[in-house]
Amino acid sequence: MSELTPMMRQYLEIKADYPDAILFFRLGDFYEMFLDDAVKASRILDITLTSRNKGTDGADVPLCGVPFHSATPYIARLIEAGEKVAICEQVEDPKSCKGIVRREVVKVVTPGLVVEAESLSPKDNNYLLAVYGEDGPRWGVAYLDLSTGDFRATEVDGEEGAWGEIACVNPREILVPTASRDNGIGRARTDLTAGRMITCIDDWVYDAEYAERTVCGHFGVASSAALGCDGWSNGVRAVAAILHYLLKTQKGRVDHIRELQVYQTQEYLLLDEATRRNLELTATLADGKRRGSLLGLLDRTVTAMGGRKLKQWINYPLLSNEKISERLEAIAELVAGSDLRREFREQLDGVYDLERLNGRISLASANAKDLVALRTSLEKIPSLLELLATTEAELLRQLHCEIDPLTEVAELIRSGIVADPPFILREGGIIAEGYHAELDELRAISREGKGFIARLEAKERARTGISSLKIRYNKVFGYYIEVTKTNLAAIPEDYHRRQTLANAERFITPELKEYEEKVLGAEERIVELEYSLFQEIRQRVAVQGERISRTADRLATLDVLAALADVSHERRYCRPEIDNGELITINEGRHPVVEALNASERFVANDLLLDSADNQIVMITGPNMAGKSTYMRQVALIVLMAQMGCFVPATAAHIGVVDRIFTRVGASDNLARGQSTFMVEMMETAAILRNATPRSLVVLDEIGRGTSTFDGVSIAWAVAEYLHDTERCAAKTLFATHYHELTELAVTRNRIKNYNVAVKEWNDQVIFLRKIVEGGASHSYGIQVARLAGLPVEVIERAKEILRNLEKGEYAEEGVPRIARGKKGSPPPPSAQLSLFERGDDLLRSRIAGLNIAALTPLEALNILDELKRMV
Repeated sequence: MSELTPMMRQYLEIKADYPDAILFFRLGDFYEMFLDDAVKASRILDITLTSRNKGTDGADVPLCGVPFHSATPYIARLIEAGEKVAICEQVEDPKSCKGIVRREVVKVVTPGLVVEAESLSPKDNNYLLAVYGEDGPRWGVAYLDLSTGDFRATEVDGEEGAWGEIACVNPREILVPTASRDNGIGRARTDLTAGRMITCIDDWVYDAEYAERTVCGHFGVASSAALGCDGWSNGVRAVAAILHYLLKTQKGRVDHIRELQVYQTQEYLLLDEATRRNLELTATLADGKRRGSLLGLLDRTVTAMGGRKLKQWINYPLLSNEKISERLEAIAELVAGSDLRREFREQLDGVYDLERLNGRISLASANAKDLVALRTSLEKIPSLLELLATTEAELLRQLHCEIDPLTEVAELIRSGIVADPPFILREGGIIAEGYHAELDELRAISREGKGFIARLEAKERARTGISSLKIRYNKVFGYYIEVTKTNLAAIPEDYHRRQTLANAERFITPELKEYEEKVLGAEERIVELEYSLFQEIRQRVAVQGERISRTADRLATLDVLAALADVSHERRYCRPEIDNGELITINEGRHPVVEALNASERFVANDLLLDSADNQIVMITGPNMAGKSTYMRQVALIVLMAQMGCFVPATAAHIGVVDRIFTRVGASDNLARGQSTFMVEMMETAAILRNATPRSLVVLDEIGRGTSTFDGVSIAWAVAEYLHDTERCAAKTLFATHYHELTELAVTRNRIKNYNVAVKEWNDQVIFLRKIVEGGASHSYGIQVARLAGLPVEVIERAKEILRNLEKGEYAEEGVPRIARGKKGSPPPPSAQLSLFERGDDLLRSRIAGLNIAALTPLEALNILDELKRMV
């Protein structure tokens, strides 16, 4: 390394501490990248790769760079590509230092630690999540949005619970112990970790004593129990991992992380990964977009922080009857008061993202326009408080008391920052007139330089009586007074000689010297002073970060309430009755999203009755395309909406609070984990049967369809019996099936009721009525649906022929349906379903024992013999 230049030695020394990050090395007006970093960055950013100097082996050193003042979009592209970026700045003034300028990494940007607005989705949190479960049955999960300061932690039951939280939180980056690199959570679920950065944290960080010290030290408490983490061994470790990572990457500039929101998953209606996906709560199954999801329908928030708050409400519905009722009461008042609701939304529409503004201010990355946006937002609060003062709902009254107008913060920014400041902080034009006396004087000098000189010149002529006296300036001598030699006798005593010429003398006075010192450094001093004053104002605002954060949260809540009231009023939703009983009734319920997206077709509403006494399981039969899945999903969504404190799409609804919603819907595989469609179906069903309680709501759609008919019927029948007969998991259940045999369960099980989706047949066509009626269906009308899908006429006619044979029970002597068109009309050899647990000789004996030899034709006997030979 001794052969390298001092600058390259410095670069390599700093780079050694950040081997997994691309180092942005500040050189003058550019961030430069060298060696492998340059090669990688030039490819991702599509910028020119060049070289400079020579390495110790004589090879060129790859180099590329980006302008420091416009580096943000380049950093964003690197982060999107899954890279980390270490920002290395010059930390001393090149003008005042000798030798090479000292440089340090001031922060590391990773996917989970992005704070720049250009790189963030306004209505989505950008979470960094830590998970730890190496010690004990409970897993710790903590997650932080650095851009807003939202920091939460919980403990869950086992790895399954941890994955459920990860699916719900949807983090950009996950922290795991280094020991988990190869066989831990980072590899266990590639379907959920795909597209997320997995960062390994040194195992020693998870030491119990170190974790406790880290957490207590950051939040200034004597024990983690003071934060609500009493007894949380793994939860504290997860929180400590995030704090340790922040210290390493942000260099301690995380003053806005002042509060840890500790929660118990038992406080909320639990939704596993499959249920969130199947109900399309925040994204659609088809394309992962917001439009077409429940969030896409309900989100009429007018602030970014309100949009994020609504998403939290959807992901974490409540169990507390009291808290649900508070929300419903507030929404009811806003639904009834159209003018009040409109005024709230109009005022909130001018509020910027206070949470992220507060985050950038606390991280010292906010510019002057951010402060102006904060002021503009705070100036909206007084009118909002006036409106809230007129409300009666308890939650709205509470918001009125807790929203802080932060008047002095708004006044500080108003008096200190100009109304329309520039983006760049080091070019002046930021601080308002009248805020700082010295700055005003410097500006006056800068603006009025010529006028001052003219006035001073006239003053000196009058004082000396020398009419030819002149005040001039040059770069060598600065400002001076020039007097011809014929007038030297008239000069005052305070004139000090600066230069002698052939026909004149040049002088300086104390007043002119003072002005010279001011004016020559005025522009530079103005820029320095403005930047210093801006930093001072920003720091004074940052001190109020906790108040800003609390007010932002309350404004977000008001925004969500007004948005839900708006959609409830427009779509004719009703206020549900909520209690802790076991009854769920819905009158004329509708699927909120399907109804909204199909405005041209009248949505057919349906009723529901579920309880634990007589109507625990509703067995739903009917044809494909008739609406079974839509009906079941709408029930689940109505229950969820009610428990998040929202009005629901029905004419009336009574919801006994449920503890969990489970869904087993649709067909999907997981090839990355080696799981077939049927295996995924069975695993999801098993999870339901393990975790459901009598207070749960279960939605089962076509259990057993991924295997043979007899296997499928058997499994579906057994699952229904288990849900009915097993006391600990006797959940209220909607069970849709094409296995009409399951309708017979209503005869033997008194809490199972049969319903079907009504259809009407006309001219060999099926008309879907979309109405749920009592009784079981006897047909699935699959062939008619296949015709609607466009199958060839020949296929449809042949299918109808086969169906008639099956329904008439036309079987050969061997028990094989006469449906195949083999040679000379003979049926194909029967197929035996092989068991995973039976030996081949057992199957052979069983097959031979079932033969009716006396009834076989010679040809059939030869075919069977050939089959038996293949089984040996």
